[in-house]
Amino acid sequence: MQPFTAITTGLRRYGAIYLALLKNSIVREMGFKSNFLLWIVVEALWFALQLGYFVVIYSHTESIAGWSKWEVVLLIGTAQFIQQLFTAIFLTNVTDLSELIRTGKLDFMLLLPVNTRFLISFRKVDLGGFVNAGMALCVVGYACNQLGITPTFQHITGYFVLCIAGVFIHYALVLVLAVSAFWTVRSQGVVWCYYNLFNIARMPQTAFRGTFKIIFTLAVPMLLIANVPAKLILTRLDSILEMGLLLVITMIWLILSEFCWRVSLRRYTSASS
Repeated sequence: MQPFTAITTGLRRYGAIYLALLKNSIVREMGFKSNFLLWIVVEALWFALQLGYFVVIYSHTESIAGWSKWEVVLLIGTAQFIQQLFTAIFLTNVTDLSELIRTGKLDFMLLLPVNTRFLISFRKVDLGGFVNAGMALCVVGYACNQLGITPTFQHITGYFVLCIAGVFIHYALVLVLAVSAFWTVRSQGVVWCYYNLFNIARMPQTAFRGTFKIIFTLAVPMLLIANVPAKLILTRLDSILEMGLLLVITMIWLILSEFCWRVSLRRYTSASS
């Protein structure tokens, strides 16, 4: 019972810490309401442009790689939902790592009686990301309605589990890039380059062939992140193994990111050294 008690106590402690960080983020965001609203509008317009791009394409064809217009809309909505959750929870925090290293603020975090990776990963919350994630879910729901799909409870549960797995893949991949700051000091450019890969996640997996498909399915699994949960809702999964592959790759990347984090942290000699 003692290990279980220790785990429960740890979860409560870190849950309380996260709530405190969340409250601080809300206060900070509400101090700049115009900026908060502006970013929501900017992201919403960008999302609308993505949808508009495919609407134009589908005005000239009925199907792309076996996907109809509303199936692709559902896929884009799923990719946007995952991306915005990642943005809300992790993106700002991970991209700030190089600045913490450069300014020496990481020294202070290392002294706190809290897991440093937890603090760095969750210290800020982008509330606008949650709003935009909600918009993306509305698009997914509308696409389901247009397709005449009524997902079961099992499908909805599986969908959200797979979407969360996608969020953690994004997080692990970006963290692996961000820890290069322990060598280069500045790594924002490298991290933000990853943002361009989000567009791959919006494409039907069946549209790709050869080496490109292998790399972006197994090595950098952009073609799995949104395609698998979308295909679950559409009942288009070739096999349940696709779901298992996404979950296994998620675990592999989380373990790899932890290894890279620990190796990189050993290199850190503080800003005063």
